[in-house]
Amino acid sequence: MRKALLARIAKTACVAALFGVAFALRPADVRASSHREAPLVTTMPKTDGTDFYMFRSYESGRDGFVTIVANYFPLQDPFAGPNYFQLDHDAIYEVHIDNVGDAQPHITFRFKFTNTLQNLAVPVGGINIDVPLINIGSIIVGDNSKLNVVETYTASVIVGNKEKAKPAAISNASDSTTVFTKPVDNIGNKSLPDYVSYANQYIYTVNIPGCSTPGARMFVGQRKDPFVVNLGETFDLVNIKNPVGESHANDEPDSLARKNVTSIILEVPTACLVTGSDQPIIGGWTTASVPLQRRLNPQKSHGKSNSPETTSGPYVEVSRLGMPLVNELVIGLKDKDDWNRSVPANDAQFLNYVTNPSVPALIEALFGTAAPTLIPRTDLVATFLTGITGINQPPHVVPAEELRLNTSTPITIAASQNRLGVIGTDAAGYPNGRRPGDDVVDITLRVAMGRLITLGLFGTPSQATSGGLDFTDGALVDHTFFDNAFPYIKPPLPGSPNGVAD
Repeated sequence: MRKALLARIAKTACVAALFGVAFALRPADVRASSHREAPLVTTMPKTDGTDFYMFRSYESGRDGFVTIVANYFPLQDPFAGPNYFQLDHDAIYEVHIDNVGDAQPHITFRFKFTNTLQNLAVPVGGINIDVPLINIGSIIVGDNSKLNVVETYTASVIVGNKEKAKPAAISNASDSTTVFTKPVDNIGNKSLPDYVSYANQYIYTVNIPGCSTPGARMFVGQRKDPFVVNLGETFDLVNIKNPVGESHANDEPDSLARKNVTSIILEVPTACLVTGSDQPIIGGWTTASVPLQRRLNPQKSHGKSNSPETTSGPYVEVSRLGMPLVNELVIGLKDKDDWNRSVPANDAQFLNYVTNPSVPALIEALFGTAAPTLIPRTDLVATFLTGITGINQPPHVVPAEELRLNTSTPITIAASQNRLGVIGTDAAGYPNGRRPGDDVVDITLRVAMGRLITLGLFGTPSQATSGGLDFTDGALVDHTFFDNAFPYIKPPLPGSPNGVAD
């Protein structure tokens, strides 16, 4: 019976068993979806990575590409002027790709930002006075003359050891330039009467050094926050009216429905990410780093300009994420900052949080739904640290928390995608990569409570008596929330008029 079950699950692109892995673990690291998930990063929200996505492009005609989305700067209120949400010009934002399975980055995409003040002024009583606003008129396609701060960025790729290899500049395929423009945030409908057309002019076709396949695309800019979660009630001791039952999966509001986020989006030829057809599985994560020292400068003399701060020293990582919800729901509070700063080789200290997780025990105490008794949780080790055999586990894998994508898994077109991904018999979804429409909150809750054990894939079903229950936060997301073409994530909500929902 067990053999038949495994065969059926594999055939429908669910999961296959992984035995004994917890006893052979080498140093591992863990990452997460993160909206204010650790104390330190709440003090520097510009570098707080909120979500990471990596999936085979399902836009028609783009099946030879992988789309990567790294979101930063959480909880952006659309109306929050006058400065809005520029990224940190002192920080380094990176996306790392492990195409070997050894817990090391072998390809790194690096982004750095520059904010240029245009010093726009208006005549008042015969003299020109600098304006206090970010724009002084409508901004349209091809005309930034009324914009007071222009945000630009450079992108580069590092192949091999990122501490030793030299970054190579990514260039605009149309004119070979290496400085790109980030569209201003969606101030409102009067300032930006056609935000979609305005922002779309900054979708670039780019050339990536070392990648001979043409057609890579890149966009960086504000987007509607794609993460959907009943945030307030979830963290109020799971204060949800109906936390169990598929019929209740759309009962609760999305706490982020009126929030924007800043997205770094790359679409890269698959052939430029994998080592070869015999090893199609890649792992990915994103990080942000800031200079070790930041010093406030004395107040400038009137009429003289100086920078408000000076930086020095090496860069220090302050944010990272790959798999969603690990730092929020797995890592203990005392270790959240250390976890954000650690590197794969040093993260064995966090292993107990995966093999002996606390959240299932808390759910048991709150709702009386028994936590799995399988300890160590080999099912969670497979899900978060190694990938799942037959789905997205690289050969000779070194356990490390990465979002792993099997680029040989057939694409599921948008209309056929199942929001529950692999446990919903859709092999192209989470945790085999992550698409925007994958409901990672419901998936994670069900897996944490033993869904893979209930299926007979780890331990015995009797060790997860609640594993068959359809746990939910009540805030549903699926493919219909997103576009079916690059950059996939919806344009940002406008700051004006108030109450505009889309």
